[in-house]
Amino acid sequence: RAVLTFALVLFVGFASFGQDDKPVFKFVAETIDYGKIPLGSDGKRVFEFTNVGKSPLIITRVQASCGCTVPKKPDAPILPGETGKIEVSYDTKRPGGFSKAITIFSNAQSPRKMIKIKGFVEKVTAPEKKKSMLSDDS
Repeated sequence: RAVLTFALVLFVGFASFGQDDKPVFKFVAETIDYGKIPLGSDGKRVFEFTNVGKSPLIITRVQASCGCTVPKKPDAPILPGETGKIEVSYDTKRPGGFSKAITIFSNAQSPRKMIKIKGFVEKVTAPEKKKSMLSDDS
């Protein structure tokens, strides 16, 4: 019985060995609420995070739950203490409510991290930008 207890303690010790050295995400917000937005408005939002771990954070892939959401990951590793951004663009030409998940794959302590966007696209279209009389656009 003592040998079994010792083996269990040894296994748990080795399983957690090195966990403290891995990078760790700390997001400003893990969910971005677009609120009510007009049809065709700007669907780009940015998730900001800090690597609060002890080694560089490498994001290998960022995947959205559907094709209406396009995420963009940082190209370079995020060093300890530095901040990074994940841009997310939602297709605002689809009226109605939405709630989408974005999964981040990385070398972090939790190798899969999920962030979310949500909101409601109204059927009213966004106002067009008026052309300035000073611009060359004719």
